[in-house]
Amino acid sequence: MAWTIPPRLDPERSRRRLQLLAELAGARAVRQRERPQRARSERLRQLIATRRRIAG
Repeated sequence: MAWTIPPRLDPERSRRRLQLLAELAGARAVRQRERPQRARSERLRQLIATRRRIAG
């Protein structure tokens, strides 16, 4: 199968595409940073609930 070079996009469309990709990458980075914090806080809630059951 012969690969063809896609036609050149107009500059405005290319700029919007790059901007969208950058925003998606930024959102992904934020989610990855928040996940450990969310996991820690969920684990802490579980430990507190377990301790209350044992003590109560």
